[in-house]
Amino acid sequence: MAERWAFLTGHLARVRLERLLAGLGETDFAWEVIDIGVKVAALMSEEIISRRLKLPQGISRVILPGRYRGSLEGLEVRFGVPFERGPDEVADLPAYLGRPGGPPDLSRHDMRIFAEIVDASTLPLDDLLKRARRLADGGADVIDIGCLPDTPFPGLADAVRTLKGEGLSVSVDSANIGELETGARAGADYLLSLNENTLALAGDYPVTPILIPANPGDLDSLGRAIAAAQDAGIAFIADPVLDPIHFGFAASLGRFIEARRRWPDIELMMGTGNLTELTDADSSGVTAILAGLCSELEIRNVLTVHVSPHTVRTVEEHDIARRMLYAAKRDGALPRGYHAGLLQVHDRKPFAFSAEDITQLAGELRDANFRIATTEEGVHIFSGKGHEVATDAFELFPGLGVENDGAHAFYLGAELMKAEIAWRLGKRYAQDEPLAWGAAAPAPEADRTRLKQAGHTLTAKKGDR
Repeated sequence: MAERWAFLTGHLARVRLERLLAGLGETDFAWEVIDIGVKVAALMSEEIISRRLKLPQGISRVILPGRYRGSLEGLEVRFGVPFERGPDEVADLPAYLGRPGGPPDLSRHDMRIFAEIVDASTLPLDDLLKRARRLADGGADVIDIGCLPDTPFPGLADAVRTLKGEGLSVSVDSANIGELETGARAGADYLLSLNENTLALAGDYPVTPILIPANPGDLDSLGRAIAAAQDAGIAFIADPVLDPIHFGFAASLGRFIEARRRWPDIELMMGTGNLTELTDADSSGVTAILAGLCSELEIRNVLTVHVSPHTVRTVEEHDIARRMLYAAKRDGALPRGYHAGLLQVHDRKPFAFSAEDITQLAGELRDANFRIATTEEGVHIFSGKGHEVATDAFELFPGLGVENDGAHAFYLGAELMKAEIAWRLGKRYAQDEPLAWGAAAPAPEADRTRLKQAGHTLTAKKGDR
């Protein structure tokens, strides 16, 4: 007869835990998920469990979240069955149970990404097309052709027709009604932006307008534009407009919340560039927060901009965010453990080993090949001849004995500096593997290839010490 296991959790993780266990398929145990009545599983204590848990008959084992810090022994005595801590993250449960499990399903999303080419009017058509293809490859659904104030754009119609001919969806972004009409006449799919005074343009062409207030921050003006579009049978997207920090940011967040309250069923857009571009902060975290707001408010359109060099991967970041948040929302879960692409500077589990692990491994080695690893204490380099640890890679070099071996010295220098960078930032380091930067940078060429080109093979090499 199969054992019956109980998995204790809180409100936020219950649905996701049930989905994950169901996805394991046939197991050699029956399972039951028990919501102990707290929001976050890590908040459960021995006293809460003792008081609230009504253990079903026949349960032979109870699995607790890894972050539970109470006594297991006291619970075992009280309930008469074994209790054990599982992994910290729900996503790691299949591996904990010895099951392969499937990766999170990130194939779906419900958010349309508009990617603006701000300087489109200054680009030759071939360059514009290359830029558009790159944005589409990164996840953009609509290429937004930006028109600059007081800057003629004689090639606007050709630009729209060329991008459309490549199978791309196109929007035209201008404050000039003439340019918007040119774009609409050339076949643009969307116009950014119309208001209650200019909406009539959308009635003349098969185009979807993005509606904004005629006066900044005026939701009543936006409401009049919405009502007029609805009366005319014009499909539209409404944008209450997100403002930069210190220039109305908090109030603009309130407008989005109020807009969703007033119009629960309309399509909304948020232009995230006013934060990602105009804030000196890594854009991945800003994007995650704004995408989370969009997820909660069911804002299914975002306008991204890349002008500042620090937002060079903004489309890719939005693409990861929309998929991760869609999956988490579907699971009724926190957006954790779905994808590491927005964890660019730090990793959630930076150290694969403890200092004790390294000390034990170093004591078992008999060869002179160098191994490099990181722990909370710093960077370790060890072999059968010794074990050193430091927080500055340069401190380790004098004891390596590779002064007369240029290729080996180069290899160790590169690896040790990479390990120090990882240690200082709190990133996972693995010898001979590139550091992972998430969506911030394309996966770099493998260290193995680069170092072979430098004349060093990565077979373990002995160093005289």
